[in-house]
Amino acid sequence: MASIELRGVTKSFGSADIIKGIDLDIADGEFVALVGPSGCGKSTLLRIISGLESASGGDIALDGRIVNEANPRERNVAMVFQSYALYPHMTVAENMAFNLKLSGKSKQEIRERVDEAARMLDLTGLLERKPGQLSGGQRQRVAMGRAIVRNPSVFLFDEPLSNLDAKLRVQMRGEIKLLHQRVKTTAVYVTHDQIEAMTLADRIVVLNGGNIEQIGTPLELYNRPANMFVAGFIGSPAMNFLNAQLKRTERGISALLGGGFEIPLPRREYDPAMKDIVIGVRPEDVRIHPKEAPVQGILKISEPTGPQTHLVIDVGGTDLLAITDASFSTALGSSIRLAFDTERLHVFDKQTGRALLFAARMDGYNGSAGVAL
Repeated sequence: MASIELRGVTKSFGSADIIKGIDLDIADGEFVALVGPSGCGKSTLLRIISGLESASGGDIALDGRIVNEANPRERNVAMVFQSYALYPHMTVAENMAFNLKLSGKSKQEIRERVDEAARMLDLTGLLERKPGQLSGGQRQRVAMGRAIVRNPSVFLFDEPLSNLDAKLRVQMRGEIKLLHQRVKTTAVYVTHDQIEAMTLADRIVVLNGGNIEQIGTPLELYNRPANMFVAGFIGSPAMNFLNAQLKRTERGISALLGGGFEIPLPRREYDPAMKDIVIGVRPEDVRIHPKEAPVQGILKISEPTGPQTHLVIDVGGTDLLAITDASFSTALGSSIRLAFDTERLHVFDKQTGRALLFAARMDGYNGSAGVAL
């Protein structure tokens, strides 16, 4: 196993700056996910760590050793790709053993490592098959087995589940998590799917435009997003954003929403000059009330999902998503009264997008409830 340190890492392709000065520490044995929208630089950063891509600037250290000029083999990292990258003419056993043969390992050691990885990944009965005879999930397990047999210091996963259907992705997520618990090797996992990141990773690095927006555990990012970008990216369905204005009276502070609706805010110290804000509320924190509630909207869409019903409600010209129980039934176009859990509201500076107020009640998180960053 190995720790990973990135110091001032940059990458440019011509005049395009893809990575813009990344500083990141990954502990020995830690599972870290890199997430962000397409083009944010997450796969490029992974390739820089692997040695498949050279950095334009900065240093990459594995277990304290600078490896800027080292090739992938010298770095002792193993990469699992989205496309599996298996040799179609070789059997499963031959694919898994290929790199070991190139390294000059003995036949006995190769057989022992392949057999051990096959048992770990439930591939023992498939060792004589070729990739074309396997399902997508089986091929991905072979790709992971090929990485495991090398006993690498670091596992690098580049969107390994993107080619699988939804049901198989859930199954493979569980297998990757179990694999990491067994081998306890440092892992860096690139994905655009924040659900994958939240279920797999010890910590998540949110990237945007070649910069790190925030680093934290899944619950920290979910409950204490540093800005609107992170708040909108982490969580499914995504957080609702409502434009509002701060209203200060002797009785307290409230937010004036579009349509003239007013909701109370927890007492915090806001910049006296601040007026325009954005209220963030997660769909699961919207409460549907039959009569008395501070906010009124018009039901536009109702989507039963089985255990829940997702509602799209027009509130002062802004669509708001709410999650309610499966028994909810109201005609489209009906007026609906809404309330928000005040202690679960987020407040952002409209101009900068910076978080001013975090959710005060954070289930499963022991940090302090937050005010201005």
